[in-house]
Amino acid sequence: MLVKIQGAAVTGIDAIVVTVEVSIGIGATFSIVGLPDTAVKESLERVRSAIKESGYQFPHRSTVVNMAPADVRKEGAAYDLPIAVGILAGTQQIDPVPEPGTYMIMGELSLDGSLSPIRGVLPMAIKARELGFKGMILPKANAVEGATVNNLEVYGAENLRQVVEFLCGKGGIEPTIVNTREEFAKASVEFEDDFCDVCGQENVKRAFEVACAGGHNILLVGPPGSGKSMMAKRLPTIMPPLSLREALETTKIHSVAGTLRGGTSLMAVRPFRSPHHTISPVALVGGGNNPKPGEISLAHNGILFLDEFPEFSRGVLEVLRQPLEDRTISISRVRYSVDYPAGFMLVASMNPCPCGYYNHPTKPCTCQPGAVQKYLNRISGPLLDRIDIQVEILPVPFEKLAQRDQGEKSAAIRQRVIAARAIQENRFRDVPHVHCNAQMGSKLLQKWVKLNDESRGILEKLMVKYDMSARAYDRILKVARTIADLEASPEVEAHHVREAAGYRNLDRGTWGSTTLPKSPIPY
Repeated sequence: MLVKIQGAAVTGIDAIVVTVEVSIGIGATFSIVGLPDTAVKESLERVRSAIKESGYQFPHRSTVVNMAPADVRKEGAAYDLPIAVGILAGTQQIDPVPEPGTYMIMGELSLDGSLSPIRGVLPMAIKARELGFKGMILPKANAVEGATVNNLEVYGAENLRQVVEFLCGKGGIEPTIVNTREEFAKASVEFEDDFCDVCGQENVKRAFEVACAGGHNILLVGPPGSGKSMMAKRLPTIMPPLSLREALETTKIHSVAGTLRGGTSLMAVRPFRSPHHTISPVALVGGGNNPKPGEISLAHNGILFLDEFPEFSRGVLEVLRQPLEDRTISISRVRYSVDYPAGFMLVASMNPCPCGYYNHPTKPCTCQPGAVQKYLNRISGPLLDRIDIQVEILPVPFEKLAQRDQGEKSAAIRQRVIAARAIQENRFRDVPHVHCNAQMGSKLLQKWVKLNDESRGILEKLMVKYDMSARAYDRILKVARTIADLEASPEVEAHHVREAAGYRNLDRGTWGSTTLPKSPIPY
């Protein structure tokens, strides 16, 4: 007897339908075909034990399992449940036999018949709804995630017996109901950290505000203990909240990567990823034998924080160049090719030299001549060009530390950031895939950043004096547009350009300078 059960396979962050065909015939062999990996081939022992422990009979006849389409590699143990259901239906232990296209069934079986959670449920549920499936049968731990998709019945089962009884019409499990918009609206996030805890560093806080308002990449340069990491970890507290579209997109990526916590419906907080500097290029961009999103995709719609920036290997840093421009990463291998989104905000920090005290106000630098430039050269010029804001941090004087005066709260800064982002959302409402100033291309820059004679003169002197690249010119204009948005100014004025140019510290070579945004650049 031939039975067909519908499952799914994840490719990139999307899913395709996989039909698990089970044929029971004469003989005593068991085989799985259709490009299965080792985990799928090992399903025989899990399925055999789960069926017996659940009180059913495993057939001592020839059993052939085909997984179509045969040219797509099937990976993982999530096919245990559809294989087990197909075997039980093929031996008429399930009556009536599930009709194709009714339910998408996925789950990993333990030896005792219980169901373990799987990854990639959200894209599978989206595909099931697109193709008109009535519902999905999943492990109970994945039910809330699958039920995030509206107009799809999602049933969460604890074990194989519950699944069989449900398919036989005996009930036992109820559909999981999640009101996506209501749950997302209720998701209130309280951060333990707050920018009011940061003493001094007003110029750096301003740079962070501008970066978050426009989605700009930012590099912090300063000696140890100046507060680089502490302030970077507070960035999520001033970023605008995720929209429902962004939350769905972000949750899909983390579902495929298997990083979602059990019972999670939608991610309500922008991701903050901070990989160690020993990370490999594959772990950063994604891929591998079993393709998974890397850190830059897990940081999509959020922050990728690279502490000790020059300590990352040159190969790791250089793979960032293309995703920073295109906001997507294409992984091409002999056996597969996948695309992962990579619309992240890069936040990096570094010391000014190997010893960390170059141009420190009180501590001498002990580095050899030329060591400072050699240290900076670990980061290539093309990569530095792609970082919109470069700011230097100096240690906070003892007087300010002793005062312990509370600064502006993150909530107040966040409101200004949200207001600026609202202006940008309205500005780019008819432009696909562009939501903030950092994503503008050349044509959009020409349309939305028109300089008057004074602003153009300032920028011309700056470009000539410091021999800046065309990319640095574009970055200054984007940041200037964001500064104008923070003031709700329709035009980019001269003081906006001055402040934006002040954030190109490394281009100007002013190590240890305190003349950041509010001090005019000397000409």
